Amino acid sequence: MKAGKLPIEHLEKVLNAFKTSDPRIIAGPMPGEDASLIDMGDSYLIATTDPITFTADRIGWYAVNINANDVAVMGGEAKWMMATILLPENFAETATNQIFNDIAEACNHLNISVVGGHTEITAGIDRPLISGVMLGEVEKGKEVRSSGAKEGDSIILTKAIPIEGCAILASEAENQLLKNGVAATLIEEARNLIHNPGISIVKDASIAMESGKINAMHDITEGGIAGGLAELAYASNLGIHVTRENIPEIPQAKIFSEILGLDTLGIIASGSLLICASPKHDSAIIKNLKSNGINATKIGSMKNLDYGLKLSKNECIEDLPRFDTDEIARFFSS
Repeated sequence: MKAGKLPIEHLEKVLNAFKTSDPRIIAGPMPGEDASLIDMGDSYLIATTDPITFTADRIGWYAVNINANDVAVMGGEAKWMMATILLPENFAETATNQIFNDIAEACNHLNISVVGGHTEITAGIDRPLISGVMLGEVEKGKEVRSSGAKEGDSIILTKAIPIEGCAILASEAENQLLKNGVAATLIEEARNLIHNPGISIVKDASIAMESGKINAMHDITEGGIAGGLAELAYASNLGIHVTRENIPEIPQAKIFSEILGLDTLGIIASGSLLICASPKHDSAIIKNLKSNGINATKIGSMKNLDYGLKLSKNECIEDLPRFDTDEIARFFSS
């Protein structure tokens, strides 16, 4: 198999192995959902897990924010984290310290407590790997699920794509970009995208929830915005229509992708949030996000299932491209 997420069809097949009769599991493992929901009485416990595998730069910061994002899109607040940290042999002590310091810094910023984990030196790997587990809470009745999108909903995108992907390329493909004439200042600006505008969508989700009725939210990770839209459609059992020209891009994205031969629609894009809401509420949501310093754009709408996944581009309608392997994973494996 190729690097990246399992294709949705394969994932659904293997997930059928997990059966439960526990009535407290409200949302269990399924393609397209960002986290699970467990009934705790007055509230739901939100549980999620995500690894960081594309970069070794500030990997601790990534691990906290990526996992906290999955809790936020369920309408909840991330509170407790555990992490499994695998370090290669002969890894420097100072670099190890930096990973832990980055985790602490990110957790302090989001008011998250580290409650446990596991660390080891692992043979057979050439860079550090982190798999995080994040737990959070949401009041009953305020939970949001990817499967909640409705036919006719507007699809809103926050910020621009691909924030995380640009930052990773700036760190991991710097030499190749420099050799192709990209200015060092432009690369440094892209590297700093993990902080400004940042890879967290916690604030985006919170403001959206306060602004109007939200039917669904989804975090954009591996597979880029195309993958995120496909997961959203799959979870909701609906189709999608989006307009390519309406999807805002980070300025460096076009430059980097042309040089490296990548499609920005398939580049990991944490830092941007997909929101589905009735057209009656979309203007208020967009206005409130913008008034809080977060750019937001309507990029399309949810359609019936038979419509499929479509992309308007240069006034032509085509199938939304599919990226079973994230473009960054494809680039690094080539």
